Amino acid sequence: MTQTGLYTLDFSEIGSADHARVGGKCSSLGEMTQAGVAVPPGFAVTTDAYAAMLDSHGLRAEIERHLEGVNPDDLNEVDRAAQAIRIRIRSHHLPEEVETAIREAYAAMGDDIPVAVRSSATAEDLPDASFAGQQDTYLWVRGADDVVSHVRDCWASLYTTRAVAYREKNNIPHIDVLMSVGVQKMVNAKCAGVAMTLDPGTGDRTRIVIDSSWGLGEMVVSGVVTPDNFVVEKVLEEILDRTISDKHAEMVGDAELGEAIERPVDEARRKVTSLTDAEVMAVARLAKRLEKQNKCPQDVEWAIDADLPEGENLLALQSRPETIWSQKKPAAKQATYMTGMMGIVNTLTNPVGSK
Repeated sequence: MTQTGLYTLDFSEIGSADHARVGGKCSSLGEMTQAGVAVPPGFAVTTDAYAAMLDSHGLRAEIERHLEGVNPDDLNEVDRAAQAIRIRIRSHHLPEEVETAIREAYAAMGDDIPVAVRSSATAEDLPDASFAGQQDTYLWVRGADDVVSHVRDCWASLYTTRAVAYREKNNIPHIDVLMSVGVQKMVNAKCAGVAMTLDPGTGDRTRIVIDSSWGLGEMVVSGVVTPDNFVVEKVLEEILDRTISDKHAEMVGDAELGEAIERPVDEARRKVTSLTDAEVMAVARLAKRLEKQNKCPQDVEWAIDADLPEGENLLALQSRPETIWSQKKPAAKQATYMTGMMGIVNTLTNPVGSK
């Protein structure tokens, strides 16, 4: 196996069998790519690269030493240990063969194109142990030096205070969690958001619920902006409900600064729909396709690329098992169900217009 095949894998080369080497996020991107779903091109830096980093600098022993006897309920203690580990990871150069493989894979994408560098931990996105959002993402990264540096930053983010405390409380051995990193071409997003193939409030699998806002989807995922919301009937493919919000800010790439920036949305776009009806249905069909492909309800991140022609501009950025409804406790699900049933009974026994 070449260094490129050992330490990096193009998305087009990744299948479900590679999950242990590329993590949940990159495995999903690879499977979508192989299934013909429109995905921005990129590659995964494999867990072999992260393991080589740990082994070449004796970092495994250091990590275990810093975390030995840490009380997960004492966040100050956890924070001190986590910070010390992050500093140690960032203080070392990558092994030469790992750095060379990353530089070669990035060069193959084009001439210093802007990319997103995203963590993809091996325990991430599992229905019973969701790590989503606990590691770092870097947007609009340009140039091989910065890509290499941000790969190392992603590795270090395995040891944020939140991630360390989570693993401690869930008895997940820290050393067993390896980190892959996805390097993916940036999308010039006109708008972006998330789509769930069930109603996350009720568990209704006949619904697809879509959130959308201007610019990159990070504003939706982080909750900075209240997004537009659309509810689509999954089988009949009809828009059942829509709520158009005041979308005051957006995140976009700035070519001159070479980074993603947050800026105010101009008054003309703030309170108008971020998706046409045709775009809503295209997002819904994409989410429906990914649910069928993955055989369970999905949480899909998507974007519409302003640089691509209409009809070819909807891109899938990530698809993972839905966790909001599926992780609710049975009692909470039953209460939601009973509330819904009472509403139906009330409507039947007290129809509109009755005296």
